[in-house]
Amino acid sequence: MARVSFLAKEQAAPEIREMFQKMEDNGFRVLNLFKVMAHSPKVGRNFLRLGNAILFKGAVPPNLREMAILRVGHINQANYEWTQHVPIALRAGVRQEQIEALPIWENSGKFNEQERAILRYTDEVAKNIRVKDDTFAAVRSFLSEEGIVELTTTIGYYGMVCRILEALQVELEK
Repeated sequence: MARVSFLAKEQAAPEIREMFQKMEDNGFRVLNLFKVMAHSPKVGRNFLRLGNAILFKGAVPPNLREMAILRVGHINQANYEWTQHVPIALRAGVRQEQIEALPIWENSGKFNEQERAILRYTDEVAKNIRVKDDTFAAVRSFLSEEGIVELTTTIGYYGMVCRILEALQVELEK
């Protein structure tokens, strides 16, 4: 059971209520994570905006973005995050065999050079904060500066998401 309540649209501040309505109008379910974030309207609103920018307006190819997100979820042992993003990853072109191999990606032949560079970069940012020069160079060989900043932000954002989910014990929707 979550450590804080899930706010319904009717209970939320006007700016959050509006965002929840837009989600519903666009055919999206209002996730428990968002209902928790509704407790802090100013933070919650911008939290949702940043997440939407990463997911829907990004420069990083969706399959690479989703590999990074799933890897962050695995590193942080965040089942909610992992479970929510597996279907998104599949739609983005990540293969099921790659998803299954993400926990042991370094010893797997399921990933190409770019994917391995993304996963190494993700591991270093998520685990160590700092990135080795050769790791950075590998990512820089195919991502623009915009893409590198976005990838780094994505890793940090989803690390934060995992911390919120796990600290507040947010359970999956039923």
